[in-house]
Amino acid sequence: MPDPLVIIDGIRTPFCKLGSDLARLAADELGRVAVDALLTRTGFDPGLVDEVIFGCVCQPVDAPNVARVIALRAGLPEHSTAATVHRNCASGFEAITTAAERVASGHGTVFIVGGTESMSQVPLLFPPEAAKKFAALGRARGLGAKLGALGAFRPEDFKPRIALKMGLTDPVSGLNMGETAEVVAREFGIGREAQDVFALESHRRATAARSRLAEEICPVYVTGGKAGKAGHAVTADHGPRGDETIEMLERLKPVFDRNHGSVTAGNSSQITDGAVALLVMAESRAAQLGLNPIGRLRAWAYTGCDPKRMGLGPVSAIRKLEELSGVGPREADLIEINEAFAAQVLAVTQCLGNVPMERLNVNGGAIALGHPVGATGARLTLTALKELGRRGGQRAIVSACVGGGQGSALLLEYLQP
Repeated sequence: MPDPLVIIDGIRTPFCKLGSDLARLAADELGRVAVDALLTRTGFDPGLVDEVIFGCVCQPVDAPNVARVIALRAGLPEHSTAATVHRNCASGFEAITTAAERVASGHGTVFIVGGTESMSQVPLLFPPEAAKKFAALGRARGLGAKLGALGAFRPEDFKPRIALKMGLTDPVSGLNMGETAEVVAREFGIGREAQDVFALESHRRATAARSRLAEEICPVYVTGGKAGKAGHAVTADHGPRGDETIEMLERLKPVFDRNHGSVTAGNSSQITDGAVALLVMAESRAAQLGLNPIGRLRAWAYTGCDPKRMGLGPVSAIRKLEELSGVGPREADLIEINEAFAAQVLAVTQCLGNVPMERLNVNGGAIALGHPVGATGARLTLTALKELGRRGGQRAIVSACVGGGQGSALLLEYLQP
């Protein structure tokens, strides 16, 4: 690229488990907090931002084009535009590469990109038949008509459909994401013990990295949910467990195939709320503004695969990235492969055969830290660049599998400030 995209800096909220400290904050508010903290940390003039591009998978119905809502509530001027992107688990990557494509095509030079997700606030849905009955009730005029419409309801009309569960199920293969991990585990002979050992190492690395990861995190202030209860600041990720043991993991039962499965809640990514924001721009614009970027986007690749084996997506994406850039896992100083499931990451490393495990997910991964799906790609990018700086490394490959059968991979280069 004649004018590559560079990353100036980034920040994220803590990642918190579904239903915990961040559950009362919607996706737009989480994104606002991250963008506001980014502008505060960098001191960057929001009037210079051409566009805000955010990934979000579970897009809130009351904040359409959530990127625009985030931008305006974070104080960006009205003339800045905004777009929300969605590529399932690679949505955070999509926000970054979309900005690069905007730069390459001459449609802007300065962007705030990232992702946001409130998985706690994914709604429950009424069945379609119940929705028709509610519509009929709304149209009814007069007491008799209203009573007649009410009389059409049956108990099953009030059994909700769990939208989060529906969203984590692929409509083409008919399998939910955990079931696809079971497919991969069986086909590649990855047993329960290997998955649990991998999960334990994720927690150990994330726990050891708490102080390093804290450099990425801004506090989120949450007001009390009950009358008289004081608010509090959320300052750290919830997921990493320093007291996790292999015995604790072994006691967990399989979730997706209860009789013969090996994928459990303990060796799967955590369902999480959180947001990430990155300030990115054309390299020439950064030079013009006198800014020192921390990283450069060298290349990226998206590939397709069998939806039933969506966890293998990083294999083809990383191989394509190597074809485009000449850099593979052996040449990278760090590798991040999103830990959707332990079985999935282990299958990917088995297929590639050249992943130095000591350079893989060195600060833990989504099994310990969590996976707010729209934000994860941006988090992987931020974490990798910060760690390259600490280690004096130069290049990182960040990658993720994608629900629906895709793979994604980015090649990042660290730039010494």
